[in-house]
Amino acid sequence: MKEFKNIKNFIFDCDGVLYSDLEKVFGQVSKRMTEYISKKLDLDIKKAKELQTAYFHKYNTSLNGLMIHHNINPNDFLKYVHDINLDFLEKDLVLRKELLNLEAKKIVFTNGSNDHVKNITKHLGINDLFDGIFDIADCNFVPKPAIESYKKLSKKFNINPDETVFIEDIAKNLEPAKKIGMKTVWLINDEYWGKKDSDKDFIDLKIKNLSSFLKEINILQAA
Repeated sequence: MKEFKNIKNFIFDCDGVLYSDLEKVFGQVSKRMTEYISKKLDLDIKKAKELQTAYFHKYNTSLNGLMIHHNINPNDFLKYVHDINLDFLEKDLVLRKELLNLEAKKIVFTNGSNDHVKNITKHLGINDLFDGIFDIADCNFVPKPAIESYKKLSKKFNINPDETVFIEDIAKNLEPAKKIGMKTVWLINDEYWGKKDSDKDFIDLKIKNLSSFLKEINILQAA
């Protein structure tokens, strides 16, 4: 953990990192994606779901595939799929405390939308604690793990990658972060897509709980 003592920038993925119950959130998003594809492309639900999954695996987001092959309006898509009910999400007072104590720049880096991040963080009670959000529009809709997006983020927020840590639940998204000089932290999970490549050496540290990790960082930096 000593290598994290002088970290000045913390980059967080949103879904599956800032909260743990991915299925309750992304289950809703995924269902609305299927509905959207079904309506827009005039497909039955089964065919729409198959296309959604195929594009996700090939292009890293279903939206990316839809834009490439069907000229789908990304803003229209994102507004529709992120119109979900998050009332079940409770305020995370433990995470709030550790983020408050973290003397560093804090950025959320997501393949989703700015509005989605704001909705999530508001329900968690941490929406006022971040210095910025870098969303899929900021990447010109080219999703992680395209290395250009990581470079754009670093430039936009004037971040030195050598002083930065990136925390993700999808292991392969850490590879470009490592390539440009960031420290990388994988939040352990059993999702097929999340744990793929989690055995690679571009991961510096594996953690089970974000708040516990940040508490360790805060103790280390205060010493």
